[in-house]
Amino acid sequence: MFDTLLLWKARVPLDAQGHAVVDVPLNDALSAFRIVAVAQAGADRFGTGRANIRTTQDLMLLSGLPPLVREQDEFSGMFTLRNSTGQALSARFEWSLRDLPADDPKGRVIANGHAAVALAANEAKLVSVPVKVPVNITGLYWEVTATAKDNTRDRLRVAQKVIEVHPVRIYQATLAQLDKRLEFPAERPDGAVPGRGGIRVEVMGTLVGEMSGVREYFQRYPYTCIEQRTSRAIGLGDDASWKSVAGSLPNYLDYDGLVRYFPVDWAQGSDALTAYLVQIANASGREWPEQALDRMLKGLEAFATGRIVRGSALPTADLTVRKLAAIEALARHGRAKPEMLESISIDPALWPTSALLDWIGILQRVDKLPRRAERLPEALALLRGRLNFQGTVMTFSTERTDALWWLMVSADVNANRALLAVLNEADWREDMGRLVRGSLARQKHGHWGTTVANAWGTVAIARFAQAFEQVPASGTAVATLGGTTLNLPVSNARQTRDFAWPPARETFSLTHTGHGAPWAIVQARAALPLKAPLFTGYRIQRTLTPVEQKDKAVWSRGDVYRVTLEIDAQSDMTWVVVDDPIPGGAAILGSGLGRDAASLTQGEMRAGATGPMFVERSFEAYRAYYEFVPKGRFKLEYTVRVNNPGRFDLPATRVEAMYAPEMFGEVPNSVLAVLP
Repeated sequence: MFDTLLLWKARVPLDAQGHAVVDVPLNDALSAFRIVAVAQAGADRFGTGRANIRTTQDLMLLSGLPPLVREQDEFSGMFTLRNSTGQALSARFEWSLRDLPADDPKGRVIANGHAAVALAANEAKLVSVPVKVPVNITGLYWEVTATAKDNTRDRLRVAQKVIEVHPVRIYQATLAQLDKRLEFPAERPDGAVPGRGGIRVEVMGTLVGEMSGVREYFQRYPYTCIEQRTSRAIGLGDDASWKSVAGSLPNYLDYDGLVRYFPVDWAQGSDALTAYLVQIANASGREWPEQALDRMLKGLEAFATGRIVRGSALPTADLTVRKLAAIEALARHGRAKPEMLESISIDPALWPTSALLDWIGILQRVDKLPRRAERLPEALALLRGRLNFQGTVMTFSTERTDALWWLMVSADVNANRALLAVLNEADWREDMGRLVRGSLARQKHGHWGTTVANAWGTVAIARFAQAFEQVPASGTAVATLGGTTLNLPVSNARQTRDFAWPPARETFSLTHTGHGAPWAIVQARAALPLKAPLFTGYRIQRTLTPVEQKDKAVWSRGDVYRVTLEIDAQSDMTWVVVDDPIPGGAAILGSGLGRDAASLTQGEMRAGATGPMFVERSFEAYRAYYEFVPKGRFKLEYTVRVNNPGRFDLPATRVEAMYAPEMFGEVPNSVLAVLP
C-alpha cells in the first residue's frame, strides 16, 4: 500500500484576487488523486472545490503481490507491465528477491531472473514469477525493473510479510536460579517439524526486564481489543505501542467514561475493564492521557457510588467484587473515599482472592478508612492463610472459586497481584523469594495463561528484582547438550544460546561458576502441526462452499467461496474469539472497500443466540469477537475471493475463550491449491 495523502495544509493565504498557488508534491504512486479545497469566511460563508489529476509515464510497472504469505507457500508473484504510449515497445523485465531489505548487509538474494516482454501500443501484460517461500524469514523484499530499448524504465520495490504456518513455540520451559547444577533429558517431540526449534538457554544476572517466554507470547498474540493492546504494550515494554494505545483510548470511552473492549459506539463500557486499565498503568509506571484518565476515574466514581449501573456479563452476584476493583483503581489516584464502601458488606473472608487483593490495596492507600490499622493486618493474614505451596508451585485454597473469567480474573492474575500487594510489607519480606518462585512455577510454556496475568506478572517480577536483587551475579554459565558445549558470560544483560535438537535423547546440563546466583531460562521449542481436531470446550465444523467457481473441479484465480463455521460451545463463556485463516493473497469480502461486491456476500448466514461484537478482516484471517457465547450451537459465515494462483498452507482454525484459555477448540486445515 502507498500513502494516499500527498498534502495537507490547514491554512492557505490568498492574494488580492482571492487566488492561491499551492505546490503539491507527488509520490512514486502511478494513480489518480483528488485535490480538494475548502474555504470558510465567518459563520455564514463556506465553499468547496475539487479537481482530479492522474500520474502516468510511458512504461509502468504495477505490483499484484499478495501483502502476506506463509512459509512454504508456493505462489505466482504477479506484476503488470503497461505501455501507455501509442507505439509498440519491447521491455526487459528483471527481478530480484531478498530475505532482508536491500540496504541490510545481512540479507541474501533468494532468487532472481529476467524476461523479455513485447507490448503493443497501450497494452498491458501480466508477468508471473514462481516463488516458494523459504522458512525462518519474516519478509520477502522485491526489486523489479522494466527497461525499454530507448531506456524508458520503471523500477519498483515491494515488501511482503511472511508468517509461519506452524510457528516454533515454547512447549516446555523452566526458570531457575543457578545455585546448583541444572540437568534434564532433551529429545525432539514426536511429530515436530524437523530442523525447527531446539533447546534455548538464556542466562541473566537479574530478573529486571521482561522474561523471554512472556515476551514471545505477547509478540505472537494475535487479538486486538483495548485490554490486549494495553497488556501487550506493558508486557513488551514497548513505548511506541503504548503511545499508540494511549492515543486511541478516547475512541473506546462511552458516554459515562467507562472503556469499551472495542471502539463500537453502540456498546457500553465495562467497569471491570476500566478498573484494570487504571490499575495496570499505575502499577507499571505508565500514564494515560490526562483528559481520558479523568473521564475514566469519573466513570468509576459514578459506578462505585451507584450513580450509574452496569450489569454483569453473567447472572451472578458480583457487584461487590466489581465495586472493590473500581475503588482500588480510584485509590491509586487519591480519589477513593470511605463513603464509597458504605454499600458494601465488609466480610473479606467470604470474598474471592481478587476482591481480597483489592481490599488490601484500598487499605494501603486510603488513610481515612475506619479501623484501617486493624483491618490491614487482618486482610494480609487472610491472604497468607489462602496460600498453599506444593513443591515450588503456589496455589490458593480458594482457587476453584477464584476464576472469575468474565471479569478477566484468574489464579495466575491473583498470584502476580499478590506479589505486588505484599512487596512493601515488612512481615512478608522473608516470604518474597518463595512467592516469586511459586508464581513463576505457575507458568506453562514459558508464560502465564492470559494477557492480563502476563501483564501483571511482568510488572511484579520487575518490581521484585528492583527491590531484592541488590548483588548482581557474575561469572560464566556452561551449557552442554550431547557433544556440544556453549559458554554464556553472566551479566545484567541477557545472554542467549541455541542448541539444535539432537538425533536422539541426550542429557542437557547447565552450571555456573562465579559470584551470586544468576537466573536461567531453559526452553524446549518446536513446531508442532495439528494432526487431528482438538476440542476442550468448543467443537468446530468448517466447510467451504463455492459462490463463483470457473471450474467445478478446482479452485482458480478470481473464484469466490463461502466459509461456514458451526461451533458447539460446552458452557457459557464471555469474550470468545473465532480465528479462521485465509490463503495468502485472498480477500475477505464484506468490508465495503472498493471492488467489494455486496452481491457476493448476500446469503451469509448466522444462527444461534449470539452474534459478534467486532469483526476483523485482515490479510491473515477472519476474526470474530463475541462478548458472550451461551452454551449450545451457533453458526457464522463469511465470503472469500482468491486472488493469487499457488499452493497455500493454512494453520488451524481456532475458537478460544480469551480469559479462560483452557476452553478452546482447534481443527486442522488442508492445503488450498489455486490455478491461474
